[in-house]
Amino acid sequence: MASHFENALKYFTDAARVMDVSRSIERLLVTPMRQMKVEVAIKRDDGSVAVFDGYRVQHNGARGPFKGGIRYHPEADDDEVNALASLMTWKTAVVGTPFGGAKGGMAVDPRQLSLGELERLTRKFVDQIHFIIGPSVDIPAPDVNTNAQTMAWIVDQYAKYHGFEPGVVTGKPIEIYGSQGREEATGRGVALCTKWALADLGLPLDGATVALQGYGNVGSWAARFLCAWGARLVAVGDHAAYLKNPEGFDAEALAEHVEASPERSVKGFPGADQSSAEELFAMDVDVLIPAALGGVLTDEVAAAVRARVIVEGANGPTVPSAHARLVKQDVVVVPDILANAGGVTVSYFEWAQNTQRFSWEKDDVEQKLEKQLRKAYDEVTLLARKRSLDLRTAAYILAIREVGKATALRGL
Repeated sequence: MASHFENALKYFTDAARVMDVSRSIERLLVTPMRQMKVEVAIKRDDGSVAVFDGYRVQHNGARGPFKGGIRYHPEADDDEVNALASLMTWKTAVVGTPFGGAKGGMAVDPRQLSLGELERLTRKFVDQIHFIIGPSVDIPAPDVNTNAQTMAWIVDQYAKYHGFEPGVVTGKPIEIYGSQGREEATGRGVALCTKWALADLGLPLDGATVALQGYGNVGSWAARFLCAWGARLVAVGDHAAYLKNPEGFDAEALAEHVEASPERSVKGFPGADQSSAEELFAMDVDVLIPAALGGVLTDEVAAAVRARVIVEGANGPTVPSAHARLVKQDVVVVPDILANAGGVTVSYFEWAQNTQRFSWEKDDVEQKLEKQLRKAYDEVTLLARKRSLDLRTAAYILAIREVGKATALRGL
């Protein structure tokens, strides 16, 4: 089975071959600039000592400071973080934000730690990496199992070394110079791309059926926007349960249930029937949104897909061979580097506000997000139509072009 980085590399290579990029330039563009692995030791509440592996990979900084989230997950490793850092390079280029790509991770199950242990873990991680991050160097953000509170701890710990610099991370609480609209930005972007993809197929959003895997920040906000616009969420699943309801779920009530659940899961939501991952991916729906972890759409899973559109809320949810199969099945796949770029776009807005020491109104943020994401979506779809390409290949071509130009202009 291919690694996460091999899958990410395959998408890059396929697009680079279409562009006739030389092998030496390919290697230059795919090789990470810096990879760091650190030991993060904390004292547990019971007095024992626990040691975790932490990672920060800075992939490419030709277009600006490195940018990318920090995830806490037991399966986080150097391979996954390398792959996700490269995706951030292409994502920031596609959507036109002035950043390079980076990613961070900690191999830990946060559900097994108390809030105090999580705080100590985060601060100790900052102790290990503070000298390679900063508002003009590398700007982390929330990712899987991290949130605004995590970013607040990072801001405070970073300040002990470098003074108060709110722009060191994005996705912060509003009270310490976070941005209006940042929490829901990735989900809003997924929902907007869903609406535009359906419109391109001549399908109405009102009444469209949606199956969604993952009901964390991205999935829940995407569902809330889509349902508010008239779509019907008929299937949902996460790490603990899969549910279906042909009449449609109340997305807001489901989000409240997950928030209150000890397992942070849709499990136990009333009025729904039990289902499975296999059934969710094979449902006859208009839209399928994988919004959990990577690698879930394999060949076997893709063969059973009946959705007209797949919008990738997660990073790297589709393996390359499955993507090729989906293209042959005439499934429109809106790729992760476009579909979930709403988060990094509003992170850019937050960083810009921090730099200016000035706050924007929420309406301004939302309007700017839709305008910038729509521009990127139109550029990708136009290239795809002109050259008879799938949307993923078109998005990578545009990204490689931008990163390549910046690299050439700056010099080797």
